[in-house]
Parts: sequence; C-alpha cells; structure tokens
Amino acid sequence: MDAAAHRPGSFPMNIGRLFRTVRHLRATQVWHRLRQRLPHPGLRADRLPSLAVSPADFASPAARLPSMVAADRANFLNKDGPIGSDWDPAGFSKLWRYNLHYFDDLNAAGAGERTAWHRALVGRWLAGNPPTMGTGWEPYPTSLRIVNWIKWHLREAMLDEEAMASLALQTRWLAGRIEWHILGNHLFANAKALLFAGLMFEGDEAATWRRTASAILRRELPEQCLPDGGHFELSPMYHLLFLEDALDIVNIVESAKRAGRADDVADIAGEIDARLPAMFEWARTMSHPDGEIAFFNDAAFDIAPTLGELTAYAGRLGRHVGGGQTGSRLLASSGYARLERGGATVIADVARAGPDYLPGHAHADTLGFELSRAGRRIIVNGGTSLYEPGAERLRQRGTAAHSTLVLDDENSSEIWSSFRVGRRAYPRDVTLDVGEIVRLAGEHDGYRHLAGRPVHKRIWSLAEDHLEIADRISSARSHRADIRFHLGSGLTAHAQEASLVEIRCGASGRTLAELSSLSEGAVRIEADTHHPRFGIIEPTEMIVISYDSASIPDHRTRIGWPAA
Repeated sequence: MDAAAHRPGSFPMNIGRLFRTVRHLRATQVWHRLRQRLPHPGLRADRLPSLAVSPADFASPAARLPSMVAADRANFLNKDGPIGSDWDPAGFSKLWRYNLHYFDDLNAAGAGERTAWHRALVGRWLAGNPPTMGTGWEPYPTSLRIVNWIKWHLREAMLDEEAMASLALQTRWLAGRIEWHILGNHLFANAKALLFAGLMFEGDEAATWRRTASAILRRELPEQCLPDGGHFELSPMYHLLFLEDALDIVNIVESAKRAGRADDVADIAGEIDARLPAMFEWARTMSHPDGEIAFFNDAAFDIAPTLGELTAYAGRLGRHVGGGQTGSRLLASSGYARLERGGATVIADVARAGPDYLPGHAHADTLGFELSRAGRRIIVNGGTSLYEPGAERLRQRGTAAHSTLVLDDENSSEIWSSFRVGRRAYPRDVTLDVGEIVRLAGEHDGYRHLAGRPVHKRIWSLAEDHLEIADRISSARSHRADIRFHLGSGLTAHAQEASLVEIRCGASGRTLAELSSLSEGAVRIEADTHHPRFGIIEPTEMIVISYDSASIPDHRTRIGWPAA
C-alpha cells in the first residue's frame, strides 16, 4: 500500500487505488463510459415538436439568491465575471462556467426587476452558443437550463419563437446524451428536464421524452430517496437540491393536469408526495438551530435553496410538511444522528461514504460531528469552497478537515482526485440511546489497512451541561492519534491549562464553552480555515489533542458549558 496516496497533494496514479475505485462501479456506468468514446450521431434540427397548451397556474418556485449584478456581469461561487459575451471564459473554473449556463437568475429572488436583462441574456445565449458546441451543451447544464427557461416562461411568458425552437432542440440533444455513466443527481436532473420539456411540447417526440423521464424517475425515486427520507449521496446540500427537484416535478405535473394533460405521468407526483414528509424531516434533522445545513460531505451555503424557502414552496403547492423541533433521532438508512439536550445540538456522521457506485461528493469524515449551542455553531466541519482538482480540494475532503479522529495522518476513506474514492470506511455497531443523557455510539474500519488493523470507536454522551466524547482505538500496534475540533466562524480558542481550552466569541470575548482532555493527551491550538460557501475562505482556529494509542487506547474529551 502506498501511504503517500492518502496525503493531500500527493496522489500519484497507481493500479491498486484505481482498482479500489472502479470495482464498485455498476455495469451500466462502465458500458456507457465506453460508449462515450464512440462516435455519436449529430443533432437533427428538422421537424421540431410544436408547443402544447401551457401548464396552468404554475406555482412560484423556490427562489435562489440573485447572481446577475448588471446586464453583462454576474457573481457565481462568490467570483464576479462577465456574462453574455464569452460563454467559455478562460480563468474561470468548470463549475463557474457551468453556472454561467444554468440561468438560475431567471427564477431567483427579485427576478421580475431584471426581466430586461434576462431577455437580452437569453438572446445572447442563442447567438453565442451554436448547437452542440461548448460547455453550455453538456448534458448537466443543458438539463438545468431547460428547466429554468420553462419555469421562467410559465411565470412570465418570455420565451419567443426562436427560444422555443432552441428549447426543443436542446431537449432533443439531451435525450440522446443522458448521463447513464454518472447516474445519481445528474441522471435525475436529466429526467426532470425531459419531463418539463415533454409537458411543454406535444407530439410523438414529446411523448417519448415523457416516457423516458417517467421510466427514469420511477426507478430513481426509490433508489435515491432512502427510507428515512435522505438523498442517497448523503450531502445535506444535495439533499436540498433533490428536494427542490421533487417539488418542481410535483409543480409541473399538477399544473399540466389542470391544463388537461399529463395523464401518462400523473402518478409521479403521487410517488413524490408519499416521500415528501420524510424528506423534509431529514432536512430538518440535518440543519442546525440557525436553520442552515450541517457540513458533511460536499456541502456549502447558497448553492441550494434554504430549508425555509423550500418549506414555503411546498406550502404554495398545498403540501403541508410539518416543522418545529425534531428531537434526538438516528437516521438509520442514511447513517446520521441528531442529539439534543440542554440547549445543545449535536449532528454526527455514522454513515457510509455514499453509494458505493457513486461516492463522488464524499468526504473522509466518518465519525465527525458538529455542535451548536444557544443557536451558535461551536464545533464544525471544514465545508466546501471548490471542486477543482488539486491539493486544496483534497485537503477539504480529507479527514483532518473534519471534527473527528485522524490516525497516523491518514484519511479514513481513500479520497483522491476531485470526486474519487478508493478504499472506504464502513461504519458498524451504531446505536442511539435517548435518556437523561443522550448517547450515540459507532465504529468504523477505515484504518484497517494500517498495521494492526485498527478500528476507531466513538461514543458521544450529551448531557444538560456538557458533551463527552470517548474515542477508542483497538489495534495490535501503536498509532499516533489526533482528535481535531474545528471552531465555528468568529470563535477563538484560549489555552487556560495544559489540558483545558476556552472557546470564546471573537467579537464579544464571551466564553461559550470549555474543552478539556480528560486522558492526558497533549492539547494545542492551531490556525485553521473554514469554507461555508464556494469561493470563500474564513480564518478560524482548531483545537487538536494528540496522543499515542498504545499509551491511551481510550481517550475522553469533555466540552462543557453553563447549564441552561
């Protein structure tokens, strides 16, 4: 085993890691990856389907944050740039260029005030993106743009004859390039776009789009929506995007039914309705008391609509999805848990990396956790600020960027490249006991490749005035253990004794909590960075407890605060 393969910035290609990655792929992924290398037929532009009777009373969808800052400029991923002139601008990331082609701003907050900008931008896109050329015609941005254009048209009736013809052409192109080689959220987005377009147009081709979409959605809904309501890629951010997709599908199907159409896809809305309460409950469980998501796997603010916005959207659709306090609970099929006591909330990861065949958005964060108290995030994970390959992407996905235990400077799952995972940590023996003290226990085998085949077990015990964390390393060999606690934005750490650190609000100086090692581990404070949004780096601090597992096989940490 190449030990360097687990360290950020040092991921040379090797056959072993490649095998550990591709062995989990499904046959359809392999087959369609091979098919991509073969010539594809060109795009036929004749006999486009005609526009049908538009769906009626389409409810206002969830609103994103605005991205257009001027008629010819936008801010994506917290980076400003020109739009409408160069549609594949140099010096911008692939994800930024994808966002350039999504057209999310057509349906963002305050979109009605930017209608003139939007009409001009659609015209410039039509002129600057000839069929099949460039980033804008890749299947994923094409899928999101089709939906955004249709949503905009159903609200504002803004697409002219040229744009409608392009919309039909884009859908025809997408129908021949469905992302079977990726699956997951990409495949779901493809199907959603085919459904939207299939309900906007009529004729045999539009009916084929609807049938294709219906077949994919019927297959993928039970696959991607776990029994506890969570999205199977196990990212709170992608779960909210999945929830938005589900509501959009209900919206377009119900609207089409009111226009006397959609008989062949009407049951899709019912299948989603049966899952919506659990999907919303999952989202609430994985949100802090501040209403925003926890940072597990690829997750950041401002990419998906907020839970509050999605709840309001469900209400506009006549779907009542509950709310209020969630309490302590284990999301058994997802592998996350929420603990509540004494005004404190712990959200913990006792989950797999994700679907074995699709762990692209996974981080090596097994047995990591986040802690809030009195509405303030105290302990967090590092977040996500970029998808581009390189040392920083690897670092943000690595175990050391999360509030968990790192063994021998290794990652608990073998993350590499931007979206690859070789060896994976598998949790086991997960239990949650809710009493006067809320106790969560679990262990994982992600370090089994090390000498002595170590297993890491962690127990969280949440009481009224403290959280105690017990870490056990079971191994026949000695290992260096580093327990990392990343502090939330705006917090500072102040050593009081060799084993005691105060966590304070940086602005007020008020002490929020005290963290202490109860097992003689060496405690230190290090500079750190937090990434709550794409393109954002916030300086912060972390507390690290280091020890030798042979000397201290069982380590206990206490985080205390005044009783509520």
